[in-house]
Amino acid sequence: MLKVYRGELLHFLADPAKVALSDSYQYFEDGVMIIKDGLIERIGEASELLTTLDKSIDVTHYENGLIMPGFIDTHVHYPQTEMIASYGEQLLEWLENYTFPFERQFSDLEHGKNVAEFFLNQLLDAGTTTALVFGTVHKESVEAFFTIAQQKKLRMICGKVLMDQNCPDYLSDTAQSGYDDSKALIDKWHNTDRLQYAITPRFAPTCSTEQLNKAGQLLAEYPSVYLHTHLSENQAEIAWVKSLFPDSDGYLDVYDKSKLLGRRSIFAHGVHLHDDECQRLGETDSAIAFCPSSNLFLGSGLFNLQQAQKFDVNVGLGSDIGAGTTFSMLSTINEGYKTQQLRQEKLSPFQSLYLATLGGAVALDLEGTIGNFTQGAEADFIVLDYHATPLMARRMQHCKTLSEKLFILSMLGDERHVKATHIMGEKV
Repeated sequence: MLKVYRGELLHFLADPAKVALSDSYQYFEDGVMIIKDGLIERIGEASELLTTLDKSIDVTHYENGLIMPGFIDTHVHYPQTEMIASYGEQLLEWLENYTFPFERQFSDLEHGKNVAEFFLNQLLDAGTTTALVFGTVHKESVEAFFTIAQQKKLRMICGKVLMDQNCPDYLSDTAQSGYDDSKALIDKWHNTDRLQYAITPRFAPTCSTEQLNKAGQLLAEYPSVYLHTHLSENQAEIAWVKSLFPDSDGYLDVYDKSKLLGRRSIFAHGVHLHDDECQRLGETDSAIAFCPSSNLFLGSGLFNLQQAQKFDVNVGLGSDIGAGTTFSMLSTINEGYKTQQLRQEKLSPFQSLYLATLGGAVALDLEGTIGNFTQGAEADFIVLDYHATPLMARRMQHCKTLSEKLFILSMLGDERHVKATHIMGEKV
């Protein structure tokens, strides 16, 4: 079954920070994308490809917009959806005063499904088609999430939180129960349809060494699952880690000692990393989720993207709902640009949109599956509308280059500018 879409097309082939800009992306001002059974068959110039198609095939033409791969969110907490925009705290107080009480409700499977339904619709409205997602300590939270994601045919990654110390009793598991619950969830859900599992220690302060070692054991037993946790987000947190793990040589080393680094390991934030930590992340092929919205909201700091690039660390973008204040990757890019400006560094629109698409796929070890329009990739794509708001429509009249258009999309764009979201070729 063929589906054909026509319009302005953009996707990335490589990281603009590593190759010549012209080699990093493919752009067709009037392009065609041919999809067969939910996978990309071909893309190219409309003038060339349309002549090869049977006249009976319907062509969906999107005008005044840009067709791109769906956005990829490499760090987000679905249970925090209803506590977004909670006032006035930095990380540790924010967890205690807001996060933990909200997460308590997710022992209830139906509550989890209800929030997951809303959360996933918000992502799709914002053009995000894949996400790496935190559940809660409750096994039910992951069951609920995967049940809804499966119904929607989405490529999603999620995991049960591991937390056996320095947390409320009502959110605590044990090293063994965390291992057992995670194992059961992996056996049931990992690689079922488009779903994948992430072993999810909340962060070093809430995990005993025994629990972190058990997470490492799981990772060794199931090499194709993910590892998803937090790293070096906040200065007080880093000091706390140092006091809890005096034998470790820094925050990352706590995870390293438990064998948690690797190709499918994603560490959220990494705002305050030393060069040797970045070097270790790079050599183990681990990834960082850059979450500018939450880093600004919680006053955590300004991520050093150039440092990560220097050590060849894989980087994706994360909304980090609910410390982040937007589901929109366009709005997240806007915040990311400003964090780099404050560092006296520039973030180009090509680099931004790479991070939100192919960069996220590389960070999640899903290059070739999602993130661009290479042949055989899953056809999750979006259409961004240049005329969704009067301000953008007016501003676009003054654009002379693709770079300008992309920059305006990424500075003025939000959920309103996502005209359509497609999953496996089907508009949802």
